[in-house]
Amino acid sequence: MSLFNPVSDASLSLEIEDPSGDAAADLERGVQLLREIQAGDRGPTLRLYRPARTLAFGQRDVRLPGFEAARDAAEQRGFMPLVRKAGGRAAAYHRGSLIVDHLEPQQDAVLSQQKRFEVFADIYANALARIGVNAQIGPIPGEYCPGDYSVHGLPTSDSPRNFPVKLVGTAQRVVAGAWLFSSVFVIEDSLPLRQVLDDVYQAMEIPMEPSTVGAANDLVAGVTTEGFITALLEEYREHVTLK
Repeated sequence: MSLFNPVSDASLSLEIEDPSGDAAADLERGVQLLREIQAGDRGPTLRLYRPARTLAFGQRDVRLPGFEAARDAAEQRGFMPLVRKAGGRAAAYHRGSLIVDHLEPQQDAVLSQQKRFEVFADIYANALARIGVNAQIGPIPGEYCPGDYSVHGLPTSDSPRNFPVKLVGTAQRVVAGAWLFSSVFVIEDSLPLRQVLDDVYQAMEIPMEPSTVGAANDLVAGVTTEGFITALLEEYREHVTLK
């Protein structure tokens, strides 16, 4: 059976996409895949890609008085401002990040919405542990786009930066008969993300501690996004078949 649906096949079609350079198209592709699964034109899918510089705002951000100033701040830092259809607050990502879209058909998909957050948090923490990160589940004080099941990493005496940092942010979209669980992993090059998120959150007047913006290689020197992809797929294969 699948991770969430006892009547579903436990296999996922794996799609690893080349960088497109088009942040809007990358975001829209996830929505299109969800429509295909909802229509029965596609089976369970695991999609991985390394994104262009993107500042993905949440739906609630749009209603804030400082939203336009935040959009401008993102553009000035070279990040494409977009509004995602899933929940959460503003998050930033770039080539040193990995986006993972996990999509499955499921009747009554809303009933296991909370369970998905719990299951994926465990999988992701275990995947990060495979590359040597002391990964923990739960928010850290002052983190951007806070969530009960975000995954953070703790520094060691050998870490390049001595701060606990958020490493994974998650959001999901549920439609009739299908769901999309989208996750952002920050693996390399945290400085541009820290700078743009500090500017954006200040513009929107949302409290945020910039030191929480980090990457896996801030905690374990030498970690690469390619190495993490390998670790993540190894962890996935403990639970499902990838084809």
